[in-house]
Amino acid sequence: MKNYFSLFIAIFSFTFTFAQNYTVSGKIIEKSSGLPLEYATVSFTKSETSELVTGGITDLDGKFSMDLPEGKYDIKYEFISYKSVVLKSQNITKNTQIPAVSLEFDSESLDEIVIRAETTEVQVRLDKKIYNIGKDLTTRGATVGDALSNVPSVTVDVEGGISLRGNENVRILINGRPSAIAGFGDTNALTQLPAEAIDRVEVITSPSARYDAEGTAGILNIILKKEKTLGINGSVAFNLGYPINNSITANLNVRTDKFNIFNTTGISYRDAPGNAFFNNTFENSQFSRTIENRDYDRLRKDFNTNLGIEYFLTENSSLTASGFFRTSANEDDTKTVTRKFIQSDVNEVSLREQKETEDEDRYQVALNYVNNFNHEGHKLTADFQYENRNEIQNTFITERNTFPNLQNFPSEEILNIQDRNDYLVQADYVLPFGENAQFEAGYRGNYKNEITDYTLFTEDLETGAFILDTLLTNTFDYTENINAVYSQYGNKFGKFSFLLGLRLENTQLKGKIDSEFNDGDLSDLFGIDIDSNFDKSYLGLFPTVNLIYELNQSENVTLGYNRRINRPRGWFINPFPSRSSVTNVFQGNPDLDPAYASAFDLGYLKRWKKLTLTSSIYYQNETDAFERVQIKTGETINGIEVVRTIPINLATNERIGAEAGIIYNPVKWLRMNGSFNFFQFKTTGEFEGIDYGTTNN
Repeated sequence: MKNYFSLFIAIFSFTFTFAQNYTVSGKIIEKSSGLPLEYATVSFTKSETSELVTGGITDLDGKFSMDLPEGKYDIKYEFISYKSVVLKSQNITKNTQIPAVSLEFDSESLDEIVIRAETTEVQVRLDKKIYNIGKDLTTRGATVGDALSNVPSVTVDVEGGISLRGNENVRILINGRPSAIAGFGDTNALTQLPAEAIDRVEVITSPSARYDAEGTAGILNIILKKEKTLGINGSVAFNLGYPINNSITANLNVRTDKFNIFNTTGISYRDAPGNAFFNNTFENSQFSRTIENRDYDRLRKDFNTNLGIEYFLTENSSLTASGFFRTSANEDDTKTVTRKFIQSDVNEVSLREQKETEDEDRYQVALNYVNNFNHEGHKLTADFQYENRNEIQNTFITERNTFPNLQNFPSEEILNIQDRNDYLVQADYVLPFGENAQFEAGYRGNYKNEITDYTLFTEDLETGAFILDTLLTNTFDYTENINAVYSQYGNKFGKFSFLLGLRLENTQLKGKIDSEFNDGDLSDLFGIDIDSNFDKSYLGLFPTVNLIYELNQSENVTLGYNRRINRPRGWFINPFPSRSSVTNVFQGNPDLDPAYASAFDLGYLKRWKKLTLTSSIYYQNETDAFERVQIKTGETINGIEVVRTIPINLATNERIGAEAGIIYNPVKWLRMNGSFNFFQFKTTGEFEGIDYGTTNN
């Protein structure tokens, strides 16, 4: 073993000493607009023998950087539907910065049929991994959900829920910003988009200071395509599934030298039946055990459309205006049979039926301004975004005992109306220094107001009439304003690059309850303290560190650290009690503090000719994590204790794991990929003598 190790060191030392490489960098732009061309191809061949030495693609800013030995090279620049450019006999004897090269659109190429077996590519940046889904022909005809399922670290469940490394607390952005397409934890509109609409997916497990600190799992930034080809382009995609999961989506794009108009419209219909099973045991209660069998059927009907226009003001600047509209109608039918045991004998059986309808309309308008001061990365972007969501939810609940005697309980009808308004103001400024250094600073303001009108009607069993329950009926007005500033600095020294940043976020919360009762009356009626008018503010600092070391042209190691925040949502803060069942009352906690997480990530990437390997080892520690605890009220209904559930800052969560992903292209027309993620999640916390600690693998 020692001999092999010594031989490896000797070979490595010989290569390091005598194989002198130089870094060659440059940029590719579009001739007509002066905008950078992303994913353009650059290749270096020896001038004397035409032997291909290395190659690659440009990044988001049209830039490339490659290492190669001293020598004379022909450099070829290519991009589909554009005329290629070749720089002959370029003598590389030192680190070289090549002047920007312009590619001209080739109108004759529109008459050709181009067939390419392009596949998902992966790039590693200081703060993220980029998967170029837009180049993968295997996603044609699939949905965004299908495409995301092929991205390492990302999981999409049958309901469209998206998680990152097994953690659902992931922030989803569209083109770097919150979007109605992704919704507020609702990804239905997103999963209906065709995969062809995606250009790339950025998996950001160690976000830089530029991004919101929200989301302890990290960020998924989905970049949608912008058509670079002049003329009219479009597509129509159909999807049929069983159980019923049908959709149709159409894309249309019109581009000229001065503007780009784009539209995506989709309709979907989904029926998702299912069932669940719960087995609970109790101590010091009338019943020692309860078993629940739950059957449900969920019907989803959805229409969404997105329309925008990008106008090229000058060669280096553009203004984009866009709008998104979505309307949906949902129906949920749930039937729950509960068997209550005393020891091993069934003592009581009850049936609960819940029918829920939900109608939702949301729209979003946005303005985006981009100014590329030059072609070297000096850039200013500014954004304004407004979104409105209106949701009407109607729930009808019936419950009765079926054994040993038939007994009907009062039915309930709940009307829940939510109206939400979100504003986003953002500006980012990037200033490069020299060849490799870059400074960036920016501001983001997120302003949210949500009004929830909750009305409960209870059946009078004698008359059959439904009577307003004034005790639980209320209106909750909730405001959350977040102002953030950040700065970060990055540089590269040889094979080592770093990006250091700091973000400051100030959060202001206000909540007000409108009810027929004052705080004192409510406290007496519920037996708990209630503050119906509260406000709160807190300040947070979020440092980020991202490092990368290039072992060679096809191999690198990354290390990242970042601090994240998980803010409680309005439902967790609303102090007014709501009833999820006759014996279960939920109450929000306005004193709930945000949870903070510190995360470390060590990554390794290796490329071979037909194989790419990505891997990571990660660790996250979250303090003041939310935990819902149950408190006995001392009351019973039909022999079952009435329990109040309230969220508190109780737990410390630790997550440690390792993941790896492989992309293999044995031949041009075949791509195979696979990934695994192994992690351990541990929670520690105790409340009133009850241990809430758990460990999951």
